[in-house]
Amino acid sequence: MDNSTNVSRFKEVMGNYPTGVTVVTTVDEQGVPLGLTVNSFASVSLDPLLILWSIDKRVSTYQTFINTEKFAVHVLSADQGDLCSLFASKDTDRFGNCEWKLSEQNLPIIAGASGVMQCKTFKTIEAGDHTILIGEVTAIESENKEPLLYHKRKFGKIPDEFYI
Repeated sequence: MDNSTNVSRFKEVMGNYPTGVTVVTTVDEQGVPLGLTVNSFASVSLDPLLILWSIDKRVSTYQTFINTEKFAVHVLSADQGDLCSLFASKDTDRFGNCEWKLSEQNLPIIAGASGVMQCKTFKTIEAGDHTILIGEVTAIESENKEPLLYHKRKFGKIPDEFYI
């Protein structure tokens, strides 16, 4: 099987795997807030509290994110599909189009998320065309809202009939 067939099948399989949606934020060296939509997010460890996410090496903010000492991961709530699209778009004033504030740790925190984890960078790992960032959670906020999901290139929520 040629590589293009493998890539196509890989995208098909991964696209059929529902995930949550996050927005990861930080500030650059000048204090300008930066953020991007990420669905490659997972928990790693309870002791210490560690999470991971990955960033494409072609993203314009790549160097800032892999060199930052801290970042915040926002688990988006079901009603934040607009933020998901906003932070996935290019050449848009992302923070000018949403409600946010700086935390005590000087991280941009977006209002309305289901949960927010502020992290210090624990480790980065090169992985193909992405870099994996592992963060140690230093602060957690939880609103315990229904999460935004991503499945087959669409965003939505868990249907009511899903619950038993």
